[in-house]
Amino acid sequence: MKVIKPFAIAAIALSTSVAGAIAHADATNPAVIKRMEAMKAIGGSMKTLAGMAKGEMAFDAAKANAAVATISEQGMMVPALFEANETDPETEALPAIWENWDDFVKKSDDMVMAAKGVPEIADQGAIGAALGQIGGTCKACHDDYRKK
Repeated sequence: MKVIKPFAIAAIALSTSVAGAIAHADATNPAVIKRMEAMKAIGGSMKTLAGMAKGEMAFDAAKANAAVATISEQGMMVPALFEANETDPETEALPAIWENWDDFVKKSDDMVMAAKGVPEIADQGAIGAALGQIGGTCKACHDDYRKK
């Protein structure tokens, strides 16, 4: 098994907290629910990659590549999903999103570009690099635009 570099370990730690933290069953605003569903799909994909990287899941190239594709596809929808300044008591979205809209969109675009830039994953050793490439963009956005 290939040793995972420290930057990838940070991405793994981030990704394992994402999926559970954004699944809010009590949300009632349809726009917010759609946002949460997209973020849950992205977080679930990161969790799949992290599970494979940590050896908690068997490596499956098709699933790994599908996870990267989901991050890219769902990520492309993020700006449109957040365009309306909708709120819900269950949302983790901070008002800073709409106060710094251009930066938020750039960070979303950075995530999509990072995912699109991941070469095809053919072996488990490639997952750490993919996580490092994508995970940093997730963290950058979450640091500024998501409740902690």
